[in-house]
Amino acid sequence: MTTTTPKVFFVIGPAGSGKSSVSRLIAARFGAAYIDKDTATIRFTELLLKLNNSDPNERDNNEFYQTTIMPLEYASILDLTRDNLMAGNSVVLDAPFGKFFSDSEYLTKIRAHHQWPDAELVVVHVKLAGEALRQRLITRGYPRDEWKLSNWETFWAGAQANSCHWHGAMHIDFDNSAAPADMTAFEAELCSSQT
Repeated sequence: MTTTTPKVFFVIGPAGSGKSSVSRLIAARFGAAYIDKDTATIRFTELLLKLNNSDPNERDNNEFYQTTIMPLEYASILDLTRDNLMAGNSVVLDAPFGKFFSDSEYLTKIRAHHQWPDAELVVVHVKLAGEALRQRLITRGYPRDEWKLSNWETFWAGAQANSCHWHGAMHIDFDNSAAPADMTAFEAELCSSQT
């Protein structure tokens, strides 16, 4: 019986770019475990923010969230990834990861720290034009997007400037402007880079 090396797909992009939709498509296509950071952590995140007398929806400009809670969120999903990899499952991680983009060795560090077995790492950059993204944020109406919309120019400039510099992975762009999202170009690039 031959076994294939599992993959970890890091699906990244600004809020509203469609990371969740793209992540679910990839998970379905590759039979991978789907781990959404918000689903995995939102209950303890909101409770910790309330216990700290913080707005449970304000994270972008909340130092307590950024320095204390957010590292716990990521540690949790990275440990869940390890557990799935050890069972031979590929994993799709639906999380922004933006705070870690500047660390080119981030993937090497998390593999060692979270004791991941061998896996192919794929970073999926979800792309969407600014006005289309702004409209998606308005349409979905999440309280946590209020700051982004109220400070749109600042948010969008930061999203554009925040590029991922990670080594040790295949990087693929996913143009998410089509409705519904189209996997064709993504799959072709993934296959061509593996041959």
